[in-house]
Amino acid sequence: MFAITKLGRSQGPRTAQKCAGACRSLASQANVKEEGDISSVFSSLSGGESQPLPERFAQLKKQLTKGHEDKLLASWKRLLKELAAENKLIAENGSNIIPEIQFADLKSKPKEFEKEVRRRGVAVIKGVVPPKEAREYKNMIEEYVKLNPWTKAFPQDKPAVFELYWSAAQVKARGHPNLIEAQRYLASLWHSKDPEAMISTQLPVSYADRLRIRQPGDAGFALGAHTDGGSVERWESEGYGRGHVYDKIFSGDWEQYDPWESSCRLSAVSDLYNSAGGCSMFRMFQGWLSMSETRPGEGTLMVNPLLRLSTAYFLLRPFFAPLKEPDVDATGRHNPEYLHEDNWVLEPEITSTLQGAGLGLSQEMNNILHPHLDLSNTMVHVPHHQPGDFIVWHCDTIHAVDKVHNGMSDSSVLYIPVCPLTGTNLEYLVRQRETFLSGLPGPDFPGGKGESEHQNRPGLDFLQQNLGVEGLGAMGFNKFEVASAQPGEMRMIEKANAVLGF
Repeated sequence: MFAITKLGRSQGPRTAQKCAGACRSLASQANVKEEGDISSVFSSLSGGESQPLPERFAQLKKQLTKGHEDKLLASWKRLLKELAAENKLIAENGSNIIPEIQFADLKSKPKEFEKEVRRRGVAVIKGVVPPKEAREYKNMIEEYVKLNPWTKAFPQDKPAVFELYWSAAQVKARGHPNLIEAQRYLASLWHSKDPEAMISTQLPVSYADRLRIRQPGDAGFALGAHTDGGSVERWESEGYGRGHVYDKIFSGDWEQYDPWESSCRLSAVSDLYNSAGGCSMFRMFQGWLSMSETRPGEGTLMVNPLLRLSTAYFLLRPFFAPLKEPDVDATGRHNPEYLHEDNWVLEPEITSTLQGAGLGLSQEMNNILHPHLDLSNTMVHVPHHQPGDFIVWHCDTIHAVDKVHNGMSDSSVLYIPVCPLTGTNLEYLVRQRETFLSGLPGPDFPGGKGESEHQNRPGLDFLQQNLGVEGLGAMGFNKFEVASAQPGEMRMIEKANAVLGF
């Protein structure tokens, strides 16, 4: 029953079996990554030390600055002044600076909310899934783990992040009609300057990610400030450089950089090193659906709500060095003289260093490497939330996790991003569809048996019984359709249907 349409059921089972067979023929290609867990892409979690980057990165830095060094330095000084002012604003407002809205209010297209989301890069959409239903997802997952006690998780002694991708709860949540509607709304906050760009924001695509059930007192899953979607790739010509995503920043015009323009990201490559956990999909937003009531400090998410400024800063940081050495006060904060823009110059001798970046790793930040971000004061908790709330952050947003869960009950989430239909995402969807059928981890994630031998793992019948037309389409098991579309979007939809066999 792959081809379920708005008109009813078509020749379903026969089509499904044919497509399932074709998908399984890709098994040898679908997942070639090493086994591992969430620590595989974070040196701070794995305990590994950062390795020096190859000398070619020094040459890359020279190429990115050649001919406009003075302009770049002037832009850096402007950035530091702007950061200082915004950092103060965030420190004063804390979690209140993060925009929130009720799911029911999305239909009104609230202008002030949208303005703040674009400025901050973070949002909380409340009540996307009914609280009782969202809490039940957690109970379902715990039963699934009990049935399959060999399920991998991190940390091993007190599991918090489980290597699960295809549990019934995850599949149902991703295909929930309200969540798909919220994803569609969030994708609409982006825009394309090219009407011929092959992208559809009307048709969200599922990305099978992990889940977290963090118990009170846990300090093992203490993930520090970072961004996902690669690290060194953001500077490399064959990474994000393929779409010229950050050209305005590297040319000294960071004020002109538009983090919400989508067409430039269609050709970008975010995982050049096939890392065990690197993301190759274009995720407009990362996000999670809450399965618990959680307050700030209770093992929850922290974000730096300075999307454009923080992106410009961590991308420009490798080109500059201080004249005076770091000097911190009794509270651990840097001396104002050290932070002052006049203390910073273009790197006298260009090195290969890209602070916090490594081959096949996520981009990590800290107060020593990125002092002007003032992370101790600008990483703020997401607001108090309930089961069924959807928390999202722009794919370049710096985020972290509470070092210690100081609450009295679990802090539990399903990681669910916002992914548009694009050429790259379509290619991934084809491979991910096979991994669902075989029970293996998605193509981006650490390999191994995954859930292929798990009891009660959902199959096609489960999808057909529990997901609607859009939920099936998002997983690649139904035809994509829209009422109207730009030329490029329509070509993307036609290509997707052909590739997926509809």
